[in-house]
Amino acid sequence: MNRIALLLAYDGTDFFGYQVQPNRRTVQGVIEEALTKIHKGERIRVYSSGRTDTGVHARSQVVHFDSPLQLHDQQWKKALNSLLPEDVRVLNAAYAPSDFHARFDCKEREYRYRLLRSEEPDVFRRRYTYHFPHPLSIDAMKEAARYLVGTHDFSSFCSANASVEDKVRTIYEINLFEEDDELVFQLRGNGFLHNMVRIIVGTLLEVGVGKRTPENVKSILLKKDRTLAGKTAPGHGLYLWAVRYEIDLF
Repeated sequence: MNRIALLLAYDGTDFFGYQVQPNRRTVQGVIEEALTKIHKGERIRVYSSGRTDTGVHARSQVVHFDSPLQLHDQQWKKALNSLLPEDVRVLNAAYAPSDFHARFDCKEREYRYRLLRSEEPDVFRRRYTYHFPHPLSIDAMKEAARYLVGTHDFSSFCSANASVEDKVRTIYEINLFEEDDELVFQLRGNGFLHNMVRIIVGTLLEVGVGKRTPENVKSILLKKDRTLAGKTAPGHGLYLWAVRYEIDLF
């Protein structure tokens, strides 16, 4: 049995997230459907570095699966791309060690959130940026973000219905930088809880417009109460930007 790793990119607009769901179009579902065809009806399960929600995009998602077939790396890429819809692409494929796991071996995940700051919405970017035309104090947002860097219990920044018990995560870095008329939030960490990035972005935006002080973010973090944090920013501005491992897969 061979273990194959895939590097994927996808446009999350028309998917109900990554994870397979009954009667829903998902990224995992279309990949497994393509693999089933390649394996002549045999069901092949794929495992990802992490799940993305409805509307969330991925520039660099990693998945793995096991197969008895022995194809060249580029044959896997070509075969899958010939069967996948246009909003999912295999960027690369490689044989991985037999004990490699896309999720559990991942050492760092990077997400980016794109905010469109122009006065008028852009019809061509409406699915890929969150239009937010209000004045913002970038300096205040950066100051607030510093309280979130490090190892903390992020219960306040996690979906209230999340089933995971351990909500301790480590954020290595939060950057905010401008690209033309967009403000980009860059978050790097060892892992992120359900809706964590989007809640952080929503809370920082409330700091930016003056509804909260930077110091208030520290208080929210310590109280471990989701109701105290800001609104969850929409999914379509979010991208799984990169995942990193100790080994160089591709």
